[in-house]
Amino acid sequence: MPGLPVPELPQIAAAFGHLLHAAGVPVTPERSARFAVAITLAEPQSLTQLYWLGRVNLITAHEQIDIYDRVFAQVFRGITDVADFRGDRANQAPPAAAPTGERTPGDPNRGGESNNTPRGTSATPGARDDGDDDTDEASMIAAMSTDERLANKDFAAVTEEELLLIRQLIEQLPLVPPMRKGRREKTHSAGRRLDIRKTLRRSHRTGGDPVKLVKRTRAPRPRRIVFIADISGSMEPYARVYLHLARGGVLAVGAEAFVFATRLTRLTRALSMNNPDVAYRKAAAAAPDWSGGTRIGETLMCFINEYGRRGVARGAVIVIISDGWEIEDPALVRISMERLSRLAHHIIWVNPRKAVTSFEPLTGGMAAALPYVDTFVSGHSVRALADVVRAIRAVAGDRAPNGVPTHRAIGLTHAQR
Repeated sequence: MPGLPVPELPQIAAAFGHLLHAAGVPVTPERSARFAVAITLAEPQSLTQLYWLGRVNLITAHEQIDIYDRVFAQVFRGITDVADFRGDRANQAPPAAAPTGERTPGDPNRGGESNNTPRGTSATPGARDDGDDDTDEASMIAAMSTDERLANKDFAAVTEEELLLIRQLIEQLPLVPPMRKGRREKTHSAGRRLDIRKTLRRSHRTGGDPVKLVKRTRAPRPRRIVFIADISGSMEPYARVYLHLARGGVLAVGAEAFVFATRLTRLTRALSMNNPDVAYRKAAAAAPDWSGGTRIGETLMCFINEYGRRGVARGAVIVIISDGWEIEDPALVRISMERLSRLAHHIIWVNPRKAVTSFEPLTGGMAAALPYVDTFVSGHSVRALADVVRAIRAVAGDRAPNGVPTHRAIGLTHAQR
């Protein structure tokens, strides 16, 4: 790029590669250097050309394209303009950083403004004047206010357009599984067991005298996470959102995903598809009872008999998403939850109705299940969904000796429990 100082180019390429790596794309320093060399040789004249240079040199798989598009838009769309590097402020960048035509939440075009605005913002890049700092700041505040509004908006009230934005926000939630002690052991200085073989082998260096003792400890392993989502008519708006979280868990930590209304359906294989549209289409086709009635007790018993006893639920973190409405005998819910609590390590129940201030768990299914729930959260919005992710990450410790869970219902009074 003519006019770009040589010391700045490696810094820009390295910083962009570092942001991609932090977002989940395995960018190596070698690829960042290759990207810098490509810019020097090609001398891109537009953001579109720069976009494809980075895409060819920095990503290695199709599923990384969405992350690359978001990071590229964040860095170059209005925050950094290629025209500034060329010293040519008269030429404006194209209206989109990526050929996909996606718009960020702060896009002024959503408010009916013209596409001919010359000012560059975080959503629409363009030639920037020296006095555009206030405009850029206002644009970034607008983008943050949009995310803030969606973060607190109930999932049942969102539009289809907002649902796509919420899907992007959910993809940014870090789902970290809790750890447990595994059967395999590893060398550790704070271990309690003596590794006699390694100790004797190391003693050869000191004339047969075991001066340094080698100890071992059990290596930690992540606990299995199981999502069981209610897709009945009353939970349909929330089920769409939690499918995104379940798919993220399936791809990231090998979680299991189930849905139920009048029957239980396993969606782990369907949601493991790399293409999200194909994954959700297969998931919808696999569950013919979508928006049907609710048989919580029967479906939980089916889960225990067909999957739980085989190891899916043993020592796992079970996340049940349901409002607790049961069309059959609630006694079956109590029996199923009692059996499930003895198999699982921790049960998290997500009930969007809990967000209401006057909520009391008086419905038959919810009242029967609550004594066997370890953590009770609402999960009705993106911000509340972050509480669900934190609750999963915070799971620790062992169950009580009698197998009864330690009740940690968040936000419930003693009378409501």
